[in-house]
Amino acid sequence: MDIPTQLRCLFAATVEERDDSYVIEVPAKELRLGDLQQGETYRVALLSASTDDDTEQANTESQPERRPPKPPVEEGEQRTVEIEDIGDQGDGITRVERGFVVIVPDTDVGERVVIEITDVGESVAFAEVVERLSYYE
Repeated sequence: MDIPTQLRCLFAATVEERDDSYVIEVPAKELRLGDLQQGETYRVALLSASTDDDTEQANTESQPERRPPKPPVEEGEQRTVEIEDIGDQGDGITRVERGFVVIVPDTDVGERVVIEITDVGESVAFAEVVERLSYYE
């Protein structure tokens, strides 16, 4: 394996699940003793802990297919949201957990509304306005 000259540190870590994401912790000593600076952006490469290419290939082949996470909304669910943008078709757009897009017709940017989810797709949902709220509610 070729190691690029830009390599700043090398350490072993475990991928941990936290809420709706995965985290790899950088040991504090890498910042104290290494070339890393807090707040800077770095490229991260993940390598298998195995050094045997055959084992690595077998592990890759036996892993189940990864599916996108389940949408964070369900049909019939009601939510209070603020319209953040207007789409190409003139419909309001809001985002909920993980940036999931919900399209709400007949709304304007900045409007606060109670919506009911009417249709849920893999990457977008559609909703209808149930109630229009004052900005201060």
